[in-house]
Amino acid sequence: MSARWSAEQVVALAPDASSVAAGRKLSGSGPWSATGASGAPAAVWGLCQGSGKTPYATVVDLAGPAYKCSCPSRKFPCKHAIGLLLLWAAGGVPDADEPAEHARTWLESRAQRAERTEQRAQAAPDPAAAARRAEQRRGRVADGVAELERWLHDQVEQGLAGADHAGYRPFDQVAARLVDAQAPGLADGVRRLAGVAASGDGWTARLLDELALLHLLVRAHARVESLDAPTAAVVRRRLGEPERLQDVLAGPAVRDRWQVVGQRDTAEERLVVRRVHVRGEASGRDAVVVAFAPPGQPLDVPLLVGSVVDADLHLYPGDPTRAAVGERHGEPEPLRDVRGVTLGDAAAAWSALLAADPWATALPVVLDTVTPVPSDHERTWHVVDAAGAALPLAASDRCWRLLAVSGGAPVTLVGDRTPTGLQAVAAWADGEVVLL
Repeated sequence: MSARWSAEQVVALAPDASSVAAGRKLSGSGPWSATGASGAPAAVWGLCQGSGKTPYATVVDLAGPAYKCSCPSRKFPCKHAIGLLLLWAAGGVPDADEPAEHARTWLESRAQRAERTEQRAQAAPDPAAAARRAEQRRGRVADGVAELERWLHDQVEQGLAGADHAGYRPFDQVAARLVDAQAPGLADGVRRLAGVAASGDGWTARLLDELALLHLLVRAHARVESLDAPTAAVVRRRLGEPERLQDVLAGPAVRDRWQVVGQRDTAEERLVVRRVHVRGEASGRDAVVVAFAPPGQPLDVPLLVGSVVDADLHLYPGDPTRAAVGERHGEPEPLRDVRGVTLGDAAAAWSALLAADPWATALPVVLDTVTPVPSDHERTWHVVDAAGAALPLAASDRCWRLLAVSGGAPVTLVGDRTPTGLQAVAAWADGEVVLL
């Protein structure tokens, strides 16, 4: 039987706060019947009585996690799945030798779909057709990069005055042409310029920095064939060259006992993006597993915050911080202890990342025994470690929550090191995780 999750782990899976509140109302045994939990396959199921005559059939594949419910909700997990998991986490679901019929049917269909997907992934592609598509894409990208270079020169010649009042449209027009040129990475960089131009005092220096980074990427593309392999991979990724998951999983693996230490959801371009932070127990390596989905749809990340997974992780070419989960070696275990690094070590890692990827915007880190400290009349916050080193906190809206969690005492902090400081994601205090 899989180890029971904590209520905090269940809440971390919810798509929004209203789903958490609704799920808590269904976390008692009252509305549930025919509940059960099995270890092989690892699943929880039950029937939840709603306002209608027929109860909703709910099942959760714990290995995913993945969810199935007969209710009409378009959220994943729905309130019934959250309520069932909370009931199970509290010990209110009995163990069973095998799943109920409705759960078994769905679990078997999931296994069959996974097998078919694996077979398609292993099917040999037509190398000639792939070469033709790659050549066509290179031509489009080259045209798009040349147009962007002319536009960048125009910005410098004309000056930046007025860009803070221009709005998004001028930048969106350039970005749209780069999307057509199959350079979505460059398009994202151009879209960000509008926000930089409207960022308040000092925007001109920040905008010039961003334009310079785009120009550096344009010049790197011109020399990409002569660059060393790691740098060329970074440049291609920053341009937006697609990377198939099966190709990533075919690359070298890093096996470790991976601690799942935090996660953060953001909305980007009509998609919800989930970044799950993991840290290797033996290697001390930090990485993120990233998933994308439309709002309300399930995010396929097979990792649960607060667990330890013995698994193979495969790093994406050109991105030493992003990984895909490969083969697992056993069931997840509860995470008992998290150890991080000093602020000095984090600064050295950030410098090393920028040396490899000058366009990097985030480095996953776990900081050991740091204390949140307000300053400048609470407009600026820092975390300070035992050696007296300090690092600004990038998102002030999370600072008061972090202070409440820490009680003013040192905590282990999970976050992203960014150019403006630390974006806090989760805090570990007294053996428990609190998502920020």
